[in-house]
Amino acid sequence: MIQKSGWRRLSEAKAWCKRLITDKSGLIETLPDKPLSSDFGLDRGVPVDRFYIEHFLSSHAALIRGATLEVSENRYTKKFGGDRVSKALTLHVKNNADVIGNLVTGEGLSDIHVDCFIMTQTLPFIYESGKALKNAISLLNPGGFLLLTVPGITPISRFDMANWGQYWSFTDRSLRRLIEEIKDAKIVDLRTYGNVKTSMAFLLGAAQHELKPGDFEVFDPAYQLVIGAAVQRVASN
Repeated sequence: MIQKSGWRRLSEAKAWCKRLITDKSGLIETLPDKPLSSDFGLDRGVPVDRFYIEHFLSSHAALIRGATLEVSENRYTKKFGGDRVSKALTLHVKNNADVIGNLVTGEGLSDIHVDCFIMTQTLPFIYESGKALKNAISLLNPGGFLLLTVPGITPISRFDMANWGQYWSFTDRSLRRLIEEIKDAKIVDLRTYGNVKTSMAFLLGAAQHELKPGDFEVFDPAYQLVIGAAVQRVASN
């Protein structure tokens, strides 16, 4: 993906501000006070944030191999792992899954050893996120990888809030610090995705097809919609 140059972004921002001042209808006044969708745009199509989640997983597809564990379902394991995956397992704290386990307490996880753990958009719903992350790393075989994504800018998930709570949004700095506190974890890649336009679209509940492909090409670290990290388990000293 080719990012727009700084001068082009500045030019677009100035043009928008000029229009805001001169347009008698007022761009701010045209913004809705209720979202287009209260379900992240799922009822309109594919949510905006999933573009970035899938871009991150696609860029690390080679790491999805061997015994692979994924939270809740194995959709991304199948999509990006393909024939490299010898065993596709799912994890959930209480619902039907191959592994019923608790990432905070470690209950139900003592016999699980995998080469890759796909953990997308999960940590916001775990209050003790540091403990959960540490236990996630412990499930990996030495040299294995955790492919982790978390939200930065996000609406509240009504379903998750009602069922187990929604506690956190992240920045690249907060996620990096959580990972660096785990002694056998090595960050191989940590990156941010998003810009003001895609963030606004996501908050409004728009779907991917309602944006232009070029809208996703700007990665502005001031608007972190999704943060992704590839973390390897290394031998403890």
